Amino acid sequence: MIALLFLGFSAGLPFLLVFSTLNARLADVGVETATIGFFSWLGITYSIKVFWAPVVDRLQLPLLDRLLGKRRSWILFAQMGIATGLYLMAQVDATTAPEIMALCGLLVAFSSATQDVAIDAYRIEIAEERLQAALAATYIFGYRLALLVAGAGALYLAEFWSWQVSYEVMAALVGVGALTVLVVREPAVNHFAAAQDIAHKIEQEAARRSHLNPRLARLVGWFYAAVAGPFLDFFRRYRELALIILLMVAVYRISDIAMGVMANPFYLDFMGFSKTQVADVTKIFGFFMTIAGSLIGGVLVVRYGVRRILLLGAIMTAATNLFFVGLAQYPPNIMSLAAVVSADNLSGGIANVALIAWLSSMTSASFTATQYALFSSLMTLPGKFIGGFSGIVVAGFGYAEFFLIAGLMGVPAILLAVFMIRHGNRLDALAPRNEEKPEGELEGRSV
Repeated sequence: MIALLFLGFSAGLPFLLVFSTLNARLADVGVETATIGFFSWLGITYSIKVFWAPVVDRLQLPLLDRLLGKRRSWILFAQMGIATGLYLMAQVDATTAPEIMALCGLLVAFSSATQDVAIDAYRIEIAEERLQAALAATYIFGYRLALLVAGAGALYLAEFWSWQVSYEVMAALVGVGALTVLVVREPAVNHFAAAQDIAHKIEQEAARRSHLNPRLARLVGWFYAAVAGPFLDFFRRYRELALIILLMVAVYRISDIAMGVMANPFYLDFMGFSKTQVADVTKIFGFFMTIAGSLIGGVLVVRYGVRRILLLGAIMTAATNLFFVGLAQYPPNIMSLAAVVSADNLSGGIANVALIAWLSSMTSASFTATQYALFSSLMTLPGKFIGGFSGIVVAGFGYAEFFLIAGLMGVPAILLAVFMIRHGNRLDALAPRNEEKPEGELEGRSV
């Protein structure tokens, strides 16, 4: 759990530095609103990590793999890319070289997404299933702590020193995660071996039926275990519900992510709050409200089941976006801002815990990194893509209309959450943890 606390910090640190903190930096130095919106497309990197997750799942890094093991070597390798990208972002002037800033941000986002793939696999493999909820909770706390540092901390540093100093400090803090990787142990039981067995069987079958030479047969086996296997395993397992599950994952956070792109420009440019006020309310106060939401969400999941809390989180997320519509109608008021941010972060904490618990329960042990990357990629891709047009919507219609649209985009997630509750028994029967149990043992289980 201590390891997951610091690895959660390592995973959360880069995220805001290429998302809302970067948006605040761009707005502060005078970059146009429409351009800021396009910068949010850097976050799409997190949403397409499923395309290189098979490489993280199967490829052994030279030298590092022998020294650290499979999962830790990939985590450390990704951290080196994050630190390099953040240092380069500190040196670039976004007003004169926005393209260079975007490329440096892309390096950070790509490395961070790769780190997420490796850490998610490490988290699932390091302990048995009954400990996964505790590990996830500790991971989320570390992640949120990093968001506080990369959000409020970065804004404070920029306010009292400069954006260059702010990003240089953030680059140095990557060392927290690197030190953790060097100290913690590699998972004792790595499910890579299970996928290796599958690859070997496919290799033998390909050589026998197609008369392929050994090298080509080995390539076929590797491709199946690394690329095709995780997806075929998921679709064969969940059958007619597979596409509905993926659709649910894809739309669940659209409302939240699309709204978040314009949050800091809304606070700073439209409402006129200072960077310090934004940091105090949205980052520090918001941090504690998110942690409270996560704790409440964890208790509710245990008490009522994950799918019911998925529905609750979807409803709350869509509803709280509508609060921003009201906030945009009145003069700036710090107490009103605190109330709206409280509701937004509380709902986000509840929804996030439920979603992570749900996704983890559907991940097969043989394809840990790739299947979880599929879920987490779909979880953010639509919101990130739509968020890229948020600046255009705000410029053309206004902030109130934008937040109203963002709230309405949460309706599909609500409807799909209801569908999941109605098909709860069927989903339980098909879950990976029940694949060897007779169907009769699963009857009567709660959703």
